[in-house]
Amino acid sequence: MARIIALANQKGGVAKTTSAVNLAACLAASELPTLLVDCDSQGNATSSIGFAKDPSRRTLYHALILNEPVEKLIQKSQVDGLDVLPADKNLSGAAIELVTTENREYRLKAILDPLREKYAFIILDCPPALDLLTLNALVAADAVMVPIQCEYLALEGVSELLDTLMRIRRTLNPALEIEGILLTMYDERTSLSKQVATDLRSFFGTQVFESVIPRNVRLAEAPSFGKPIIFYDIHSKGAECYTQLAQEVVTNAAKRTGTGARSAHSGA
Repeated sequence: MARIIALANQKGGVAKTTSAVNLAACLAASELPTLLVDCDSQGNATSSIGFAKDPSRRTLYHALILNEPVEKLIQKSQVDGLDVLPADKNLSGAAIELVTTENREYRLKAILDPLREKYAFIILDCPPALDLLTLNALVAADAVMVPIQCEYLALEGVSELLDTLMRIRRTLNPALEIEGILLTMYDERTSLSKQVATDLRSFFGTQVFESVIPRNVRLAEAPSFGKPIIFYDIHSKGAECYTQLAQEVVTNAAKRTGTGARSAHSGA
């Protein structure tokens, strides 16, 4: 049974898509079948994993709004074991079209639940806004991972998001967990990065991942080549850190099920 993890933060520029793409790639590279779902109309996760823009490609929009079978929309990526449910600009209309749809917050959940048997993990890259698409992702997810940039006002942004998550828990998805808070764009040369990391760890404790994602030139370059960091530069600091993050996620999943990672998805 797949664990569905949404990467969400209403602030843009926090390495959310970078983290979704690279976490998904590292999980798949660990021989854990993974689906990356691009829930953002900008389609950055889709292009970052190597898919050129293609107006004829069927995307998440066609499943959400036109009820097309999701199995026909999923694409195999360049990473063995990593499939992608792509997005494109049509998805920007979905948030508007969903407004009048019955059970509008549960559309994505209905699409993804039948896929749980096929994958070990399903990773959702959310838009940088708390709109209906993000709401659908948080209702469909078992847990949310919150990437936070190690900069001023980071704490303020995450407190707003956590308030929203509490409301979703009360009304739409009582089982939604915090997968963890991920520190991104960490620059060990600056006292600000260190101070923000210290503040977040003192405030959220073990909810903050041990893995920290650094500011890294190779990591920034990789999306323009349509490659996850483990394909672009396996020896980079970024590749090392996302591999560690994937290991943390797998370990946490195994703890929750009380089994090893292999047996946790033996039905996949």
